[in-house]
Amino acid sequence: MKDDWQASLSSGEVIELSRAHTLFSWSAQSKLDPIPMARGEGVYFWDMDGKRYLDFSSLVICVNIGHGHPRVVQAIQDQAARLTYAAPSMASAPRARLGQLLSEVTPGDLQVFFFTLGGADANENALKIARAYTGRSKILARYRSYHGATHGALSLTGDPRRWAGEPGLPGVIHFLDPYRYRSVFHRGRADLSEEEFSRDYLDHLEEVIQFEGPESIAAVLIETVTGTNGLIIPPVGYLQGVRDICTRHGILLVCDEVMTGFGRTGKWFAVDHWGVVPDLMTMAKGLTSSYAPLGAVAMRSEIAQAFDDRAFQSGLTFNSHPLSLAAAIANIEVIQEEKLVERSAQMGSLLSRRLAEMKDRHPTVGEVRSIGLFGVVELVRDRRSREPLAPFNATSAEMQLLSAYFRERGLYTFFHWNNFFVAPPLVITEGQLDEGFEIVDEGLTRVDQAVRTS
Repeated sequence: MKDDWQASLSSGEVIELSRAHTLFSWSAQSKLDPIPMARGEGVYFWDMDGKRYLDFSSLVICVNIGHGHPRVVQAIQDQAARLTYAAPSMASAPRARLGQLLSEVTPGDLQVFFFTLGGADANENALKIARAYTGRSKILARYRSYHGATHGALSLTGDPRRWAGEPGLPGVIHFLDPYRYRSVFHRGRADLSEEEFSRDYLDHLEEVIQFEGPESIAAVLIETVTGTNGLIIPPVGYLQGVRDICTRHGILLVCDEVMTGFGRTGKWFAVDHWGVVPDLMTMAKGLTSSYAPLGAVAMRSEIAQAFDDRAFQSGLTFNSHPLSLAAAIANIEVIQEEKLVERSAQMGSLLSRRLAEMKDRHPTVGEVRSIGLFGVVELVRDRRSREPLAPFNATSAEMQLLSAYFRERGLYTFFHWNNFFVAPPLVITEGQLDEGFEIVDEGLTRVDQAVRTS
């Protein structure tokens, strides 16, 4: 049988061979203890020994429609039987249909798409497009951003993952995120309105633009909602203000929606919450719910028209790959027909309440933030000082304790420094959400005790 070679491997052999012959990302290889994942269905996945895990972060916040949806699986199989590859210069039915579908769900006049294989190369190509269109060189991005691990995307990234890739691309400048819980501008200013808070950070951006020379800046690139670096939601007026600043200076606004697109925040795209239309928008992850690798750069029609009579100087061997496009088409149809965007908004209200309840019960919870089914719990040693439970760019014994407890109990989620995420597949039920929060509650009780006795 065709799958006998998989059935012949034990979980131990899979781990041993994977560690011997492959590199795992962002990890010291000797310290890894990977889960030998075997299969997934809905909000659950199983390891090779039959242990079930509740997926509380859509693995890396990407499996929006849940694991193993038969419609998407069938679409990939059907496409493989029809056409497995088309050269980038070829038109194909999947290429035509996906472009049409995306144009119906993206905001404003974002009507033209360049397909890549993931978020990093989507952001790299957005950078190329912005520079080619404007004739300018500089790109502004934020310090708490993550835009991918390729060289250009890592240069755009603001967080410490950037350091190992430096020196990076010239012309990338970073500025501060509007992160109210840890704002260096507003310590002790609880009375400040969101509008006033936004204004100070917009003034900060404006000042950076003036210092760099607005005529030299091609684009401001931001995660609409900051993802892995703490799920920072734009305060009132901020995103509109960034849009206004960019328009005034002839700078393109590029919104990275790799993690927030396709229903994750309770809208098709996070920008829809604020009625803002960027000039370029990048996407990946939820585009196929990661059933196949695919990313895209969406662009306004006038930007695309700039390449009508001059060459678009970029390319990928796997641009518009039929198998990935077929997966995306089926994925979008599932989101539409099962009303998963609406479901994310509805379940997001419940998630927000559950997170607030966690904060009320556990002194180590400093703050919780969520939008749709995209939530984070930020842990601290002391609520008054807001000292993080893990240092910047590091972990701690307490965070490791919590991670180990979750794994022992069959709850999988994404940890980053002193944060852990609650971002399950959009198909999650109230009962399944409560199942996960019961484990979270028990784990945090242990962390509270560990902090008290430390």
